[in-house]
Amino acid sequence: MVKVTVWNEYRHEKKDEVVRNTYPNGIHGTIANFLEKAGFHVKTATLDEPKHGLTEDVLKNTDVLIWWGHIAHEEVSDDVVNQVYERVLDGMGLIVLHSGHFSKIFKKLMGTSCDLKWREANEKERIWVVDPTHPIAEGIGEYFELDHEEMYGEHFDIPTPDELIFISWFEGGEVFRSGCTYKRGKGKIFYFRPGHETHPTYYHPQVQKVIVNAVKWAKAPETKKPTYGNYQPLEPIQID
Repeated sequence: MVKVTVWNEYRHEKKDEVVRNTYPNGIHGTIANFLEKAGFHVKTATLDEPKHGLTEDVLKNTDVLIWWGHIAHEEVSDDVVNQVYERVLDGMGLIVLHSGHFSKIFKKLMGTSCDLKWREANEKERIWVVDPTHPIAEGIGEYFELDHEEMYGEHFDIPTPDELIFISWFEGGEVFRSGCTYKRGKGKIFYFRPGHETHPTYYHPQVQKVIVNAVKWAKAPETKKPTYGNYQPLEPIQID
């Protein structure tokens, strides 16, 4: 069974009544609920727990980590970020949602500012599937729509994705690379744009389907760790 840890700042829900009413069990609780129904073994972790809930034991026993952050990126310990980074290189999958694009861990893995345009106007978002053969797009169709979302617009300052799966169009006219994959070391990374805290995005069946698909995709196969450093020759070396 795939072991998933859903990480969330869990700050908006405590201080904003609209967010609290939308996600009474926290964004992490909502995501964990539909992932459990999909058959995964799920734990949650939040910013204000010791080590942000991401202890060495938790990370060691996580196949795929889901990350949602927004207003407290700088409060995340650099030590924890470094431990997550090393686990990704060692094969842990990472799914970064919405405003997690500005998290320390995503920027460290991307090596860029990860900045973008944004606007809160409750506008329609149409998410187009541009790689229908990809496992993350399985069962999604040509596109799906969210009636109300926050706009993210290009240019999105990220490295060219290994794979581009979704592109969003917004009612105000902008487009955005909203579903991107990367590999870092042995780990697989998926960035997925939707999920502004004041909208019920994570209850949408197509959004849930994408995240479930992404968890399955991000789980790394069991492989032997590559050998690095000084290495003895396999064959005798003839020295003239």
